[in-house]
Amino acid sequence: MTRVTKSTSDDELRKLVRDWLQAHWNASDRRPRDAAVQNWVRVVFDAGWSVPTWPVEWYGCGLTSQQAALIEAEFACVHAPGAGLDRFHLAANTVLTFGQDVLKREVLRGLVVGELKYCLLYSEPGAGSDLAALRTRADREDDHWLVTGQKVWTSGAQTADFGLLLARTDWSVPKHQGISFFCLPMKQSGIEVRPIRQITGDSHFNEVFLDSARVPATHLLGQENAGWKILQTALAYERLMMGEGAGERRVGQEWHASQNDNSVDLLSLARTHGCHENPWIRQEIARALGYRHLNALNTDRAKAELTVSRSSSLMSLGKLAMSRILHEDARVMTSILGASSLLDGPQYPDAADVNYRTANAYMTSIGGGTDQIQRNIIAERVLGLPREVEVDRNVPFGSDRNDTAMR
Repeated sequence: MTRVTKSTSDDELRKLVRDWLQAHWNASDRRPRDAAVQNWVRVVFDAGWSVPTWPVEWYGCGLTSQQAALIEAEFACVHAPGAGLDRFHLAANTVLTFGQDVLKREVLRGLVVGELKYCLLYSEPGAGSDLAALRTRADREDDHWLVTGQKVWTSGAQTADFGLLLARTDWSVPKHQGISFFCLPMKQSGIEVRPIRQITGDSHFNEVFLDSARVPATHLLGQENAGWKILQTALAYERLMMGEGAGERRVGQEWHASQNDNSVDLLSLARTHGCHENPWIRQEIARALGYRHLNALNTDRAKAELTVSRSSSLMSLGKLAMSRILHEDARVMTSILGASSLLDGPQYPDAADVNYRTANAYMTSIGGGTDQIQRNIIAERVLGLPREVEVDRNVPFGSDRNDTAMR
């Protein structure tokens, strides 16, 4: 592991990273795939560059976020992946912050380098926008928990090794207080995954059915019944990723695409279709690019806030903005293509792309909390407006329910 500390000067750090990349990174191989990518990320991780802000005892260097940004910049200069994973990895950061040491030793390295995959077991058929109304239950039995219930809209459940799970562990308290947060092993009997076919033709989302699935007691994150607070940290990381556009890339695009460099080149598209001199089209393109730039500035602001607290309501601004950006990009692309946007198929790649983007934009409008939920969060926590009335907020969740799952 690289030996650097907070006292390492910026110039020394840049030189260390440059020298290390020169010794290890093949700059001519810009597109390694599959196993080669994972092998490279392992090398970066073991050198300490992947998660430099993490504590030394947990694979990091204990550096500041400003020092980590310098490392990412040097990696970006040579188009090398593997840096900045301490900012973007939702599951690993959540486990690092709240997990027991035995769980950290079991999963942290594998999650970061991609040897272990994860999914998010949050939403339920009856608990979408009101997630605190979830009814999946977890009951303690000796050294493990038994989980029974149903989750839906779960990305990556078919291949996941672990799921970050919200389950109710106390029905006698108000809904937000009786929820616990677990890291659930997915490769076991008692878990059934059913893919959901999307309008784009993809099947990224799934229904997950849990029937006495086992969770070791060591896989409880934080304290029992304190899962709602832990969820806020996990959602902050998710909204950071979605706010930077991590959810908008189509399957199959190159691994080395930048988080912020994945938008369509609207001006080049307009030139290709001969309308780049149209003043109305140019104005629409300028507005779309302006949205992107403004969102990047807000995201930087949210990141700065996240370095001093475990969550940031500003993430909701970025997440909501990215949702609007994706819809706007698709709308402007449709205007550029005109009637040809009605076409589809491989022989019409531009039209196929805009059709995909138009349908796929709704994923960001719904996933990670709907646009409506983000507006509520912004209104209450950013603008300081009064909360909506919640008549059941202080009512024990099981007090007036007759569902047999609660007995």
